[in-house]
Amino acid sequence: MSQIPEHRPVMLEEAIAGLNPVSGGVWVDGTYGRGGHAAALLAALDETACVWLLDRDPEAIARARAQHGADPRCHIRQASFASLGDGLRDAGLAGQVTGLFLDLGVSSPQLDTAERGFSFQRPGPLDMRMDNTGGETAAEWLARVDERTLTRVLRDYGEERFARRIARTIATARDAGQLPASTTDLAQLIATAVPRSEPGRHPATRSFQAIRLQVNGELEALDALLADVCDLLGPRGRLVVISFHSLEDRAVKRFINRHSQVGALPAGAGVVPPEKQPRLRRVGRAQRPGETELKINPRARSATLRVAERLP
Repeated sequence: MSQIPEHRPVMLEEAIAGLNPVSGGVWVDGTYGRGGHAAALLAALDETACVWLLDRDPEAIARARAQHGADPRCHIRQASFASLGDGLRDAGLAGQVTGLFLDLGVSSPQLDTAERGFSFQRPGPLDMRMDNTGGETAAEWLARVDERTLTRVLRDYGEERFARRIARTIATARDAGQLPASTTDLAQLIATAVPRSEPGRHPATRSFQAIRLQVNGELEALDALLADVCDLLGPRGRLVVISFHSLEDRAVKRFINRHSQVGALPAGAGVVPPEKQPRLRRVGRAQRPGETELKINPRARSATLRVAERLP
């Protein structure tokens, strides 16, 4: 059977409790990453479970195959969770998922590997692709994006108050043939455009986050999956999501709230028709990491966990 790796994933106990493991069932980890949540889930399940392990990062999938490839319960796929609905429908498993888990955002291995280009604290190429086998890199996107679009991305995805100044600084450097080629050089350029930064936060933090979200289409992928969730979960099936970005958490919160309420009814309607009935039940309140976990793993400080259950 699979072994739990030494790596301590964010909010591990809370995530497994939210999934509420039972005998058998169809389970999905849509963001395998380093595999800590998946290993803990597998340890809590019996031999009749069916577990899908997905990640768009080929390095994460290589780890998944090394760690769980011999486990007959596991079905390992390199894919974005945005395509999960199609995969489950093709397998005849739509409407049968017992637990669906997502740990959104960039993983520790991606941040810790300078060559992946996610971190402004380590010099590396401006890549930022979660699937680095194809698609447009951050450098390629910055080389072609117009200043207005760049401003919008920094403002909307990074919630950056100085988005216009940063976009103008990057565009000016690019037009002069001086667009930075490395992560640290871009971070330094962004810092020159920020008149004041938040205490304890690098001035490039929000911009790097925004560019990464844009390059990988992360919010669009989340929206695509959420649109399928109610049809993928079986009765009493659980959705558990850990998010690190306010936009992602807001999307999950609104989705759960919208499907936990009776739909809009015409005036005088006496009976709620089936299509207007709530499809989900919110399970508890949003959870945050405890002080003990934050001391061990400061990267967990912005994590929020939400749980919903499919109504029968």
